[in-house]
Amino acid sequence: MSGKMMGAAVQRKEDPRLVSGYGKYTDDLSHTALEAAFVRSPHAHARIIDIDVDEAVEVEGVIAVWTHEDLEGAAGEPLPMLLPHPSIQHPVTGYALAKEQVNHVGEAIVMVVATNRYIAEDACQKVVITYDVLPPVVGIANARDGKHLVHEQAPGNVGAHYVQNVGDAPAAIEAAPHVLELDFDFERSACIPMEGKAVQATWNPTAEELVVQSSTQTSTGLRAALAAKLEMPLAKLHVIVPDVGGGFGVKINHPWPEEVCVASAAKRLQTQVKWTEDRREHFISSAHERGQLQQARVGFDDQGVVLGLDVTFWHDHGAYLPYGVIVPLNTSVQLVGPYRLPNYRVEYTSLYTNTVIVTPYRGAGRPQGVFIMERTMDAIADYLGLDRAEVRLRNFILPDQMPWEVGLMFQDGRPTVYDSGDFPASLQKLKDLVGWDDFAEYRAQAAAEGRKVGLGIGCYVEGTGIGPYEGGHIQVETNGRVNVATGVTTQGQGHATSFAQIVAEELGVPLEDVHVTTGDTRRFGYSVGTFASRAAVTSGSAVHLAAKQVKEKALAIAGNALEADPEDLEIVDGFIRIKGDPENQMSLGMVSVLSNPLRYAFDETAKAATQFSTSVDLSKPPISPGEEPGLEGKDFYSPKGATFANGMHAAVVETDPETADIKILRYCVIHDCGNMINPMIVEGQVHGGVAQGVGGALYERMAYDDSGQLLNASFMDFLMPFASEVPHIETDHLETPTPLNPLGIKGAGEAGTIPASAVLASAIEDAEGFPITKMPISPHDLWELRRAHEAGEWPSLRHPHSQTDPAPTTVPDQKG
Repeated sequence: MSGKMMGAAVQRKEDPRLVSGYGKYTDDLSHTALEAAFVRSPHAHARIIDIDVDEAVEVEGVIAVWTHEDLEGAAGEPLPMLLPHPSIQHPVTGYALAKEQVNHVGEAIVMVVATNRYIAEDACQKVVITYDVLPPVVGIANARDGKHLVHEQAPGNVGAHYVQNVGDAPAAIEAAPHVLELDFDFERSACIPMEGKAVQATWNPTAEELVVQSSTQTSTGLRAALAAKLEMPLAKLHVIVPDVGGGFGVKINHPWPEEVCVASAAKRLQTQVKWTEDRREHFISSAHERGQLQQARVGFDDQGVVLGLDVTFWHDHGAYLPYGVIVPLNTSVQLVGPYRLPNYRVEYTSLYTNTVIVTPYRGAGRPQGVFIMERTMDAIADYLGLDRAEVRLRNFILPDQMPWEVGLMFQDGRPTVYDSGDFPASLQKLKDLVGWDDFAEYRAQAAAEGRKVGLGIGCYVEGTGIGPYEGGHIQVETNGRVNVATGVTTQGQGHATSFAQIVAEELGVPLEDVHVTTGDTRRFGYSVGTFASRAAVTSGSAVHLAAKQVKEKALAIAGNALEADPEDLEIVDGFIRIKGDPENQMSLGMVSVLSNPLRYAFDETAKAATQFSTSVDLSKPPISPGEEPGLEGKDFYSPKGATFANGMHAAVVETDPETADIKILRYCVIHDCGNMINPMIVEGQVHGGVAQGVGGALYERMAYDDSGQLLNASFMDFLMPFASEVPHIETDHLETPTPLNPLGIKGAGEAGTIPASAVLASAIEDAEGFPITKMPISPHDLWELRRAHEAGEWPSLRHPHSQTDPAPTTVPDQKG
């Protein structure tokens, strides 16, 4: 396939291999490696008094049993803090194997290496650990009261505290004609990819090199971390990412304790060691997200225009803080959404608890922020008796106001500046798609049939394409094959297709001739990683720039051979030809031959190029000063700032009057990620994101008891939506190109997830007539809310008051 590739909905190149069973995941790579298993804490909070491994060592087939004391040098030091931030007051990270104390159920204490996993697991059962159990801190309320501490060095269990201001929100609210106070609660959830974490490390004693294959989202970051922990030269440690069965954020963190332990064991034992996480381990020892308690106070005028917004929230980041505070930081900044907020104050406190750590999960704090903003917009509309879409329209930033300076610092340390977007146009598209103006008629028809239906809406702006950089390398072989390498990793995003489309268009070669490698530090050693909807923007731009280099070099070489000005040449279907004279041409592979000074001695393809040999002066050095052999190019792209994608969702739900079951009848999405590389892949990203958003809104919650035990650490108890629960998703797109990168693209990976909880809460509230302030919401939750509402314990909508009323309206916690 050739021709225009940018914007073409071509089939994914990687799918035939994956769907036919030829994928290679970390656990598939070796069946002869030694295998590791871990003894994990059964307690949420305890001191380790003694570890007795004597019986475990005696188990036949056991090769090594390690505790923290067996980790040498830097491997035994605390794990790194990946993203420091000024708000972090008391940073605490864990160890690869627990030292002296455990701080959540599932924390690794002992590693057993054996000839197979079965023996390793049996030996783990022989390890005897004596604990002094301490009072656990579970949940935000318990963390806030500070009665018990997770870490003595973190008073009040505070890990981070941060305040940002635009204008003077408290004063603007006090002066506003109308004020509302709202409380919201967002519970914990988790990524739950099909493949858990996995790592395999192989030591080469001859070369004194370590090759680590890991199901990670950050190959170069993991390489740097392991080189530091193992005190090895970076050049002697390689990280390769094979096929990955989903990431969604949980595989960003690096290094995970197990990666340090397995790599250390392979190096010291001078062999190959692997570990694959089982499902229970993933639940109790990987990472969660989402948990926040939130309060908003908003002042607005008679038209529903926001005059001031003051938000305070508390974030539960779990037992340690290895990834920094990206989640609450994203909530605080990106809840602003597409709205003009002349006066905005936000304060967050991030708290330690004796639960699993938090790292970003698809959306990374944005779903929580959008929930605050969109529920607030709905509350304003309800209070004033206005259409919810109209209230949003009255507060939108307008296209002619772009670029828009929000006035807050973004997660990359730069000012938050919206680069592009047309929010009124997106809203109109959404209203047309869902039939917004005709819904009252549909509601009346449903009511006549004894059915309760509701319509919800949610808007968002998502910062994407953050730096600091990504790179790309392109090499054209003498047979015309185009090899592309970039450092980002792939977990299902379709990079092998999207990047190939970019290169194919720039080089004018058939798509099938372009072959993409990602996440292999041997091929490309400098990268940041795949997260935050950044790969297409950063790596896509980098491979585009590298392709331009290759194209320029190819035209120069071909121009010399064809005795033509490079400006008069074009590349079509892999052949360079003189414009207007298609017969006078040469293949890109032949140009690669001519770019190699040893072509005549070693390359059979060179025989076809002998007719051009007279254009080469062999009396001169084969490589001119400043040139390199080979037809290849390498470049890096460092964004000037984040690009801001945006979108709007609407949903129609039906709530069963007897069982309180919630059914999504329609789900509509308007999405703007700038120029689309491949609309089919964008659609897939949106659909997958909505599925996870539906899960977070209606099903998925991590249920801890007061002792810190996770009660639903299996698929028997943790609910996720099946295909039957994911609605048909109707989509339309608006393309407002960004001026910040050469392709005009913005990220798309998290768009489907971000507003889903807000949208479904809005729809359920519209159907029921009382506030929905907590997510996820199950049929049982809704049934209890109905009971409380009927008993007068839960407020109705349409509860007007003004600044002159005795007290502002407060929506209590859903538990009543």
